[in-house]
Amino acid sequence: MSNILPYNNYKQVKDSFKNIDEYILFFPVEVQVKLQELRGFIHIQVSELEEYIGYQMPAFRYKGKPLVYFAAYKQHIGFYPGAEGIKSFEKDFEERKYKYSKGAVQFPIAVDIPFDLVKKIMDFRVQQIEQKKS
Repeated sequence: MSNILPYNNYKQVKDSFKNIDEYILFFPVEVQVKLQELRGFIHIQVSELEEYIGYQMPAFRYKGKPLVYFAAYKQHIGFYPGAEGIKSFEKDFEERKYKYSKGAVQFPIAVDIPFDLVKKIMDFRVQQIEQKKS
């Protein structure tokens, strides 16, 4: 099956995703598998998460605060841990040759999701939220 996503249809339905399941089912099976793996891994790392759709992407709240978002694209999965979550791991992204911007890193669809790095980023974000609450 192709990794080409149905962008024409996406533009028509993107504003109607009600939950993460609907979002994931929109993509080809091989992309669905990667998105479900990432979703499951996020839940394993942090208990008491609330799932929601934010900015038309799968999103997770921890203690009422946004934790991370992700989204599927034609060639990558975007992972959005916020600006500080990116800035703190730029060296890791550069070493692994991941494209990144101020608020996101791109994990290529064609390779395994770097769960070790996702864990480090998640731990960082949880710590940020915990510190802001105290």
